[in-house]
Amino acid sequence: MYNVLVVEDDPMTRQLLEMFIERSDDYSLAASIDDAEFAPLYCSRNDIDLVLMDIRTAMRANGLDAAEIIKQRHPQVKVIICTSMPEFSYLQRAKEIGVDSFWYKQVVEDEFFDLMDRTMAGEHIFPDSTPELTLGKAKSSDFTARELEILRELMSGDSNQEIADRLSISVSTLKTHIQNLQEKTGYRNRTELAIRAREIGLVINDAAAKQE
Repeated sequence: MYNVLVVEDDPMTRQLLEMFIERSDDYSLAASIDDAEFAPLYCSRNDIDLVLMDIRTAMRANGLDAAEIIKQRHPQVKVIICTSMPEFSYLQRAKEIGVDSFWYKQVVEDEFFDLMDRTMAGEHIFPDSTPELTLGKAKSSDFTARELEILRELMSGDSNQEIADRLSISVSTLKTHIQNLQEKTGYRNRTELAIRAREIGLVINDAAAKQE
């Protein structure tokens, strides 16, 4: 019997995960919390085999940060990142910090347990790509990594000069990227670009979100 810690701030999703685990013969619900900041401490004080970790949790705590700490302190604990956010950098970072698997949330019980079983057996399960989204006239796969990075920076509301300085590029180069983004999507200005990209979750600026 594996002890599972659920870290999820959405009440309905958390309840569903709890229900799945509680009716399983192989998994036991050790605890269910909504704030990722407390997950590493819980793993230190309790016998946890598997953590189901959301990324954006209560009090703006980042599940990837918590997962990194857990894998450093308790490498034997398996961590599955569970998210509905298609932000492209999340998948990359999850691999870099050594989490065991990555799951884009789907309410399919058989797939859920298959992922958990395979992860506990030592497999590392990651999707081949992020979900395909549409931003204006363009698909998410139409954007380069640099363009996605610039989209994220536009959410900060900072000036072109401030963004260019952070990215170590010229303002002229930044403006060219923004113009290309507008041409691809059909949006008329950088503000509309940023708002629409954020609404669909294509990119997320965590620093900007914390200021809200």
